[in-house]
Amino acid sequence: MRKPVIAGNWKMYKSLGEAVETALALKPLVANANHCEVVIAPVFTAIKTVADRLEGSNIKVAGQDCSTEVEEGAHTGEVTASMLKDVGARYVIVGHSERRQIYCETDMSVSKKVKAALSDGLFVIMCVGESLEQREQGKAENVVAGQLNGGLNGLTAPDLDRIILAYEPVWAIGTGRTATPEQAQEMHAFIRRVFAERHSSGAADALRILYGGSVKPDNIAGLMSQPDIDGALVGGASLKADSFAQIVNYRS
Repeated sequence: MRKPVIAGNWKMYKSLGEAVETALALKPLVANANHCEVVIAPVFTAIKTVADRLEGSNIKVAGQDCSTEVEEGAHTGEVTASMLKDVGARYVIVGHSERRQIYCETDMSVSKKVKAALSDGLFVIMCVGESLEQREQGKAENVVAGQLNGGLNGLTAPDLDRIILAYEPVWAIGTGRTATPEQAQEMHAFIRRVFAERHSSGAADALRILYGGSVKPDNIAGLMSQPDIDGALVGGASLKADSFAQIVNYRS
């Protein structure tokens, strides 16, 4: 049985005070959510304080990105996975479409980040997804398969236990548009098949695949009713404690 993961990506929002306020407001609202893992990803500057305030709760903290480098060194502006772990993060998001599009990340750099995060014991939420143009051209599956194979290149069987995938159709991120549950399920099932072919059917059965793309309280139940959707990577709706709690508690 795959335990769902509901993760909130706060992106470049919230001062330290706002992040703490939101985290503390969320804490009692999801305290009984034993049916899923709850994760929030604040900005780097808030991770330590938020993680400290949530210690002992069922909410875990993630970094929104990490460096390709494992060792510290002369890499201005970068943060290693070990530094994230040191301040309380247990998860890290890599390969988000905004990182790929705006900051020119490639499958190779995503792969390096995955390996760096795994080497320091973090759980990795690796994002994949196609643009609207790619979908309309019938290239969606090829694009997603390429991102999967590139990002997960060289991993061993034990590594896979700490990999979580997130399918994010780029055309549905921050646009208000959402893939229908059926569209999302179709791609999630495809991802699981590709993963099985690359690794094993057992690993594919255990793999958790999240959906990301304008997830809201009013569409989470429909998405989670699909057999291959194992949770959500939530953007805007995670910025308010009450709306994110409604998503977390979709089954409660």
